[in-house]
Amino acid sequence: MSLIYCPVRDESPSRQAGKAPSTPARRHAVVRHRWKTLRHRIGDLAIQIVDAPDIETASWRLPADATSAGRARRLVRERMTAWDMEELSDVTELLVSELVTNVLCHTCCGDLVVRLSAVEGLLRCEVEDCDGAMPELSRPSAGDEHGRGLRMLDSLACCWGAERTRSGKIMWFELPAYALR
Repeated sequence: MSLIYCPVRDESPSRQAGKAPSTPARRHAVVRHRWKTLRHRIGDLAIQIVDAPDIETASWRLPADATSAGRARRLVRERMTAWDMEELSDVTELLVSELVTNVLCHTCCGDLVVRLSAVEGLLRCEVEDCDGAMPELSRPSAGDEHGRGLRMLDSLACCWGAERTRSGKIMWFELPAYALR
């Protein structure tokens, strides 16, 4: 986005000769003219912002029980098909399943929220829960049964993270759809 700078200048003949503007009314007229010009330009800019590409979004509230990971995978697969992003479906389902399973294993929340959004070739997925404890990337040994989920997220997503909310946290990841086409 560009910054619009429109300095207020009085181009009256008395101003050009190094004198102050002749009347306050003249000075106000110049300012009003500049503001009208600026509002017109900003209006054009606002129209360009409104005409920006569409953002696709979907959100589901799921109970924190054993069926939620499978249900989240199914909902994500259906939405990816509807958005014509099937090439990302397998990876997205895997990572969503991992985040939902982490909520089920490491929190005692009643509900969780899964959100998907897509804009200009970037898919973002969020899983929100009511536990404020932030995840930690661990180094599991060969015999450990747990601790590989965030490593998998780290290797498959272009970026990921966690953010605290008032009532818990949001784990998120992003996948570039354009890289797979």
